[in-house]
Amino acid sequence: MAEAVAARAPLRFSKMHGAGNDFVVLDLRRGAAPPDAELCRRLADRHTGVGCDQILTVEDPLSAGAVASYRIWNSDGSASQQCGNGARCIAAWLVRDGAAAAGAGFAVDSPTGRHAVTPLGEGGFRIDMGRPEFDPARIPLRGYPSRQDQYVLDVHDTVIGFGAVSMGNPHAVIEVDDVDAAPVETIGPMLQSSQEFPESANVGFAQVVAPDRIRLRVYERGVGETLACGSGACAAAAVLMQRGRVGREVAVQLPGGELRIAWPEADATLSMAGPTAFVFEGEWNR
Repeated sequence: MAEAVAARAPLRFSKMHGAGNDFVVLDLRRGAAPPDAELCRRLADRHTGVGCDQILTVEDPLSAGAVASYRIWNSDGSASQQCGNGARCIAAWLVRDGAAAAGAGFAVDSPTGRHAVTPLGEGGFRIDMGRPEFDPARIPLRGYPSRQDQYVLDVHDTVIGFGAVSMGNPHAVIEVDDVDAAPVETIGPMLQSSQEFPESANVGFAQVVAPDRIRLRVYERGVGETLACGSGACAAAAVLMQRGRVGREVAVQLPGGELRIAWPEADATLSMAGPTAFVFEGEWNR
């Protein structure tokens, strides 16, 4: 009987977003079980659930000195290794919770490692996203023995040129003249389903507006097009910086808002800064 009652207990959550990329945040620090794929899909449903791009879980830290760790599930129930906008939301959630100090830096653990966090005030945070990884084997990207500035694939008789990088998760970056006219809904799924990306990929369509400004749309794996993608903004900036198309600090304008990316040099780590917002708190009747 006790188990049946527990199974029916409402699930407490926070609804948040970072530049329009929205999340359901669950606190699992007291030993609660992580959501399975079915629960993630039900929570993420925008008609019968709470509605979100991803589900984030706050969990106990994995490394000494970290405040907490987090994991990510996409709206289709699949697990993700990294989420830049989610990392900022987790940081804001921990500050509000009191687990992290509002005016001081701290660290959080993700599925890909440890990340330094710097509060910027007014809901903004800077996250150290690590070093971009361009080695095809580590992205992973099959069929290429060495790194290339531009990869070319023929997918379903469509020739696609793109850059590729891992920010803890795989990304393909396509430079376009006009991001508004980019074939996001067609090319995005094509690349994601290609055998060359064995773990699929987030596909970004980037337009260089100026040496310090990019416009970007991202078709995320397990979700579809989102209003913002933090790791996608990092990936687009890294690819374009490596090509010399933009400087080492850029503003990335996404449909949901602006993120700022800085990568001082090739051997340094890349950082992302941007906003967070709490939308509402709730209990979901499972």
